[in-house]
Amino acid sequence: MRERHRGRVLALLAVVWLLPAVLYAQAAAPTAVVVAEPSSSPAPLVFANRPIVTYRAKVLGREPAERAVSAHRALDDLVSLGVTGPISARPFEAGIAISVGPRSVIVLTPPDVDELTGETLDAAASAAVPRLRQALDEAAEAHNPALMMRAAAAAGFGLVAGCVLLWGIARLRRFLVARLAAVAERTVARSGLADAEYVRTSQMLDRAARAVVFMLQLAVLYILCTFVLRRFPYTRPWGETMRESLLDMLWQLGGSMVGALPGLFTAVVIFAITRAIVRLVGMWFNAIEAGRLTYRWIFPETAQATRRLSSTLIWLFGIVAAYPYLPGSETEAFKGVGVFLGLMVTLGSSGFVNQIMGGLMVTYSRALRVGDFVKIGDVEGTVIHLGVLSTKVRSLKNEEVTIPNAVVVSQTTTDYSRLIGDDAVMTETSVTIGYDTPWRQVQALLLQAAERTPGLKAAPRPMVLQTGLEDFYVKYTLMVYLESQAARLGVLDALHANIQDLFNEHGVQIMSPNYVFDPAAPKVVDRAKWFAAPADRAALSDARPARS
Repeated sequence: MRERHRGRVLALLAVVWLLPAVLYAQAAAPTAVVVAEPSSSPAPLVFANRPIVTYRAKVLGREPAERAVSAHRALDDLVSLGVTGPISARPFEAGIAISVGPRSVIVLTPPDVDELTGETLDAAASAAVPRLRQALDEAAEAHNPALMMRAAAAAGFGLVAGCVLLWGIARLRRFLVARLAAVAERTVARSGLADAEYVRTSQMLDRAARAVVFMLQLAVLYILCTFVLRRFPYTRPWGETMRESLLDMLWQLGGSMVGALPGLFTAVVIFAITRAIVRLVGMWFNAIEAGRLTYRWIFPETAQATRRLSSTLIWLFGIVAAYPYLPGSETEAFKGVGVFLGLMVTLGSSGFVNQIMGGLMVTYSRALRVGDFVKIGDVEGTVIHLGVLSTKVRSLKNEEVTIPNAVVVSQTTTDYSRLIGDDAVMTETSVTIGYDTPWRQVQALLLQAAERTPGLKAAPRPMVLQTGLEDFYVKYTLMVYLESQAARLGVLDALHANIQDLFNEHGVQIMSPNYVFDPAAPKVVDRAKWFAAPADRAALSDARPARS
C-alpha cells in the first residue's frame, strides 16, 4: 500500500514538473497559436475573497469566466498540495504568464488590459503578483487549524472586551444623567422656576446623554466588527475595507476642517461686520421711531418696518458675500440644498410675495398704526400688530382676528382713531319719531341723553340731525364723540338706556307707526314700571358693560 501511494505521488509530481515545460513550449510557439480577442463579458479572478485580476479577453475560444474558473481551480490544487510559492511573472510573445512554483496559473494577454484607464500589460501583471501572494498566504492560513484556533481566541477576547466596554458606556450614561439631573435641580431651585421647567430640563439632558452614548456605542460596535473580521483570512478583506473607510473618512474630515479654516475665518469676519452694521442701522431707526431723530423722508410709524427690511437686505448681502468662503459651498450636497430652496421659493413665491407687497403697502401708506381703532371689511377692533404677512386686530368682543395683508389692501379700511379735536370721528345712533312729536323736543331729549352718558366727549359737543323725512316718521340721528373707540359697545349701551329713560319721562313714544289710526294711549313705559320683576336695579347696573 505504501509503495502504491508513493507511486501515485511521484506520478503527480511528474505531471506538475512537466506542465511548465509544456506551457513554455506553447509560449515559444508562434504568435498565431495563442488567439486572444476582446470579450464583451469580463470576469474577475477572486481567490480567498481577494480580487487578483480581471479577464477581458477570449483566449483559444475560452470566455473570461471559464478562464477565471480554471485559474481558481488551479490555485485550489496548489494550496491543497501546500505549494504557495515562489510567484513569478514571465513574458512570452502573446502576453505574460504568472506562475506559482513550477505551475503557470494566470496568463494575461493584451486584450485583458483596460486601455481606457491607461493600464499596461506589465502594470497589470505587477499588480497581480502581490495580490496573488497575499491570497495564497491567507488560503494556506485558512487550512492551518492552529492558526484558525488562535484567530478564534483573539476574536472571542475582542468580543468580550467590546461587551464590557458597551456595558461601561451604558453605566456612564446613567451616571451622567444622574449628575446632570442634580445640577438641573439645583439650578431650577436657585432660580425659582416651576417644576415643569425642571422636568423639561431633565428630559433634555437625558436625550442629549442618550444621543452621546448611542454615538459612542456605535463607534465601539464598528471597531469591534472590524477587529473580529480581520482575525480570519476569508473575512479579512471586509475588515480591512471597513478600517480603511473609517480612516479615510477621518482623514478627509480632518483635512477638510483644516483646509476650511481660512475660508471659515473669512466668513466669520464678514458675518461679524454684517452684524455690526445691522446693529448700527437698528439703533438709527430706533431713534427715529422714538422721535429723537427726525427726517422728512421717513416717518416714525414706518421706521420699524424699514429697519426690518434694511436688516434683511444687509444680511442677504452678507450671506452672498460669505457664501464662497463657507466650507462645502462647492459640494454637490450644498448645491442640491440650494436647488431645493430655490424650488420652494419658486412654488410659493406667488402668494408669499403678494402678502409681502401688501404689508409694504399697508406700512408705507401709513393707513394703519398699532393702537388705532379701525374697521377692515366686516371686522372692527384695535390694531395690535402690523406684520410683514398679516395684520392682527382685537375686536370689541376681545377676539384676535388675523387678516392677511393682501386682504387688508383689497378691503375698505376705516380708521376711527386717526383724527382728534374738532376733526374727531363721530359715532351715530338713530331713532324714528312720528310727525306729531315736536322735533325740537326730540332734539333736546337726545342731547340731554348724551349729557347723562359717561364716556362721551364734552367737546366737540354732540349734535342731532334730521336725516330723513320718511312716509310715517322723522328719522333723528344723534352724533356723538367717544373718548375711546374700544369702549364703543358699553358707551352706546348707556346712551340707548338714557334715551329710553328720557323719552319715557316726557311721554314721547319711540315708535315708527305705519298706522291706520293713532293708539288710544301713548306707547310708553311708566316710570314706576321701569324695574318691574324680574328686573333689578343693582343687578342691571353690575351687568352693564364698562363705559370707560
